[in-house]
Amino acid sequence: MPNWGGGAKCGACEKTVYHAEEIQCNGRSFHKTCFLCMACRKALDSTTVAAHESEIYCKTCYGRKYGPKGVGFGQGAGCLSTDTGDHLGLNLGSPKPARPSTPTNPSKFAKKIVDVDKCPRCGKSVYAAEKIMGGGKPWHKTCFRCAICGKSLESTNVTDKDGELYCKGKDFASSAMNI
Repeated sequence: MPNWGGGAKCGACEKTVYHAEEIQCNGRSFHKTCFLCMACRKALDSTTVAAHESEIYCKTCYGRKYGPKGVGFGQGAGCLSTDTGDHLGLNLGSPKPARPSTPTNPSKFAKKIVDVDKCPRCGKSVYAAEKIMGGGKPWHKTCFRCAICGKSLESTNVTDKDGELYCKGKDFASSAMNI
């Protein structure tokens, strides 16, 4: 039957949609007031709609119904949810049980113990981001100072003696007497 003078039919209510009130999605026309999520009935727009065949959903409900299954999926980054979507009619069932906290093969998943270097000046652990090598030992940037005057050292002005760092060119005998 021909469509005399009217617009396309609304994908939700099947009534005529005129151009002034038309929203198109997935090749179908909708009234602005009918462009709602089929599960939660939230109003949609071009940035929040997710279409699946002839159905339209908000991105959250679409993720719950068609996205990956399991605890935390369909909610956004970093969220943990046990919502099954039953109150929205999505019938996803209960979330899958969490995996056991103890690995089945401990040797396969055992953490490697990392031997962290110790700073000779303060005795605390020296990690890669703060490590400076001097005299064959790792130092913190803040501990990489002359043992006599406390001046901050660099690779160009450092010397070492008996496991301590000094300014290059220091007279160790006269410095030791002043202490």
